[in-house]
Amino acid sequence: MGNTVCLFGGCIDQASVGVIEKWGRFEKLAEPGLHFFNPFAGQMLAGVLSTRINSLDVKIETKTKDNVFVQMLCSIQYRVVKQNADDAFYELQNPREQIQAYVFDVVRAVVPKMNLDELFEQKGEVAKHVLEELAKVMGEYGYSIEHILMVDIIPDPAVRKAMNEINAAQRLQLASVYKGEAEKILQVKKAEAEAESKYLGGVGVARQRQAITDGLRENILNFSNKVEGTSSKEIMDLIMVTQYFDTIRDLGSQSNNTTVFIPHGPGHVRDISDQLRNGLMEAKSANLDGN
Repeated sequence: MGNTVCLFGGCIDQASVGVIEKWGRFEKLAEPGLHFFNPFAGQMLAGVLSTRINSLDVKIETKTKDNVFVQMLCSIQYRVVKQNADDAFYELQNPREQIQAYVFDVVRAVVPKMNLDELFEQKGEVAKHVLEELAKVMGEYGYSIEHILMVDIIPDPAVRKAMNEINAAQRLQLASVYKGEAEKILQVKKAEAEAESKYLGGVGVARQRQAITDGLRENILNFSNKVEGTSSKEIMDLIMVTQYFDTIRDLGSQSNNTTVFIPHGPGHVRDISDQLRNGLMEAKSANLDGN
C-alpha cells in the first residue's frame, strides 16, 4: 500500500519493510525510503510488508464444563517483526487463517474445563493461555502477538434468561429478609412504646389517686378542726354527696359526654360509701390475717 516500485528502483513507506530478491532468492530486507535495484544482476523488490499492528476478531463457539454453549468474541492484535520479515513473507501465505485456527484450538481446550461462572470470572486466564500459545507458534513465522482481549462472552439466550431469573429470585429473597427484619423492629418498637405508655399511664393514675387521698385527708382534718363533734364517717359522707352532685352537674352541662345511667338518689351515695368502707376494712383484715 502506497509503495512505488519501478524496474530500477522503489520507494518503501514508513512502518513498512521491503523484501529484496536476487535471481529469485532472498537477499536482504529494505528499510523505508528510496531504493535502487540492478535488474541486470537479477535484483528486484519481491514485496513489501507492513509492520503496523493489525487486529483480528475471532468468534468461537464452544461449551463449558457444565454443558452450556457459549460464543466468545476474541480480539487479537499482532504485527510483523521487522527483523524477521523474511520469515513472515515466505513462511505463511495467510497468517489470519493460521491465527484463527490456533485461537479455536486453545479456547476449545481451555473453556471446557471451566463452569460458566468461572469463565466469566477468569476470562483473563483464557486470554493468557491463548496469548502464550500464539506467541510461541507465530513467533517462528516472524509475527509478534501484542495483545489478546476476550471482548465478550455470549451464552445461549435460554441460559441468560435462566441466569437473570435466578438473580431476580435471589434479590427478592434478600428483600424479603430485609422486609421481615424491618417489620420485626417495628413490632418491637411498638411493643416497647405501648409498655412505656402503660407504665406512664399507671404512674399517672397512681399519682392521681395519691393526690385524691391526700386531698381527702386534708379536707377531713380541716373539717374536724373547724366543726367540733363531727366524726370522720360523717365528713366522708358529706364529701361523697358533694362529689356526687358535682358529677351530676358536669354530666348535664356538657352535651358531648357519653352518659352512663346509674341508680339515682341521695340514698345511693350512702350505699356507695358503705361499700367503699367495707372493702377497705376487708382488705385491712386480710392483711392482718396474712401477717
